[in-house]
Amino acid sequence: MMSLIPTLLPPLKSVRLPTILLLLVPALAACEQSQSQPQASAPPPPQVTIAKPVSKMIADQDEYVGRFVAVESVEVRARVPGYLEAIHFQDGQMVKAGDPLFTIDRRPFQIALAQARASLAQAKATLAFAESDLARAQGLTVGTVITQQTFDQRTQAKRIAEASVAAQQAAERQASLDLEFTELRAPVSGRIGDRRVSIGNLVTGGTSGNTSLLATIESIDPIRFEFTLDEASYLRYGHAVQDAAAAANRGLTLPVMLKLLDESTFSHEGKMDFVDNAIDRSSSTIRARAVFANPDGKLTPGMFARVRMAAAAPKNELLVPDVAIGVEQVRKFVLVVDAENVARPKYVTLGPVVDGLRVITKGLMPDDNVIVNGLMRARPGEKVTPQQSSADSASIARPPIEAN
Repeated sequence: MMSLIPTLLPPLKSVRLPTILLLLVPALAACEQSQSQPQASAPPPPQVTIAKPVSKMIADQDEYVGRFVAVESVEVRARVPGYLEAIHFQDGQMVKAGDPLFTIDRRPFQIALAQARASLAQAKATLAFAESDLARAQGLTVGTVITQQTFDQRTQAKRIAEASVAAQQAAERQASLDLEFTELRAPVSGRIGDRRVSIGNLVTGGTSGNTSLLATIESIDPIRFEFTLDEASYLRYGHAVQDAAAAANRGLTLPVMLKLLDESTFSHEGKMDFVDNAIDRSSSTIRARAVFANPDGKLTPGMFARVRMAAAAPKNELLVPDVAIGVEQVRKFVLVVDAENVARPKYVTLGPVVDGLRVITKGLMPDDNVIVNGLMRARPGEKVTPQQSSADSASIARPPIEAN
């Protein structure tokens, strides 16, 4: 400040000394006030919450998307033609094997059965006469009382009558079977769809492909789930199991867990029951199938779902909440606090999410103090104020619930 006085004095030679002193007093006072104020202190280290990784036995698992299919799927079609007379079910209801479903007008088939039975009786009467006529001829001397030709004719008549009786018996059985076919019953247990034909319509029956479709039945419990495995996964599963390769499931006895599209956890447990006999050349995948119990009928054929299969034996893994993981371009990292309370980054390799926590497959140690809350406030290489979590990492991972 004193260096300013010479610069001010030359221009102020003509100014009186009292005036100069009045100008210098405020400047000196401001300088002394600035020197007396203390410098601003540095902000304290940010507070963060730390916790050790959760150690848990985790199995290496793969997930696949597939679709449910019924174990038994039946199209209900008429075997005989006729007019539909009655329907014995409600659309969409559960039916058991043997329950009546449709009734076709029985009267024409009752008449046909009566005619077949009358023809059978006539044939039996003809056979009885032929047998008695032949018996009389056998008691006579051939060549003297009866000629050989007459004897042969009576023998032939008996054989013809026997053949006629056999033919009429077959016709009677066919007429009886046609009459039975007028009552259509459920061949399997399951859920029936809607009726495709109303009462009073003519139903086309028979064994040809143009018969009338009346309804469909899909079995419910148990239910199958079909999905495809890639070739690499199939080989990996084959190395995990060495026995029962000749079984239908190729020895894949690994547990299979399933979840629906609106579920967050794999809560349905099933088992493998089939692996296809060839890998598809166009997609390099092989078709596989699992079976699940479905007592409540919630799982429906045609529904999409996701299955999880264990690819290897369980091993110990470290887990942290997703909020503790940072991103640096393509690399993932977590911040750990060392003995000097300095945040240090550790680059990690991520695995799947298990029970709300992220599996860390590489880059983390069990005794590391991971920042699980306050990651955005901490800076790598700078000090922090750590606070040990009073709960495990799983509870920290859950977001707090705010009251409305």
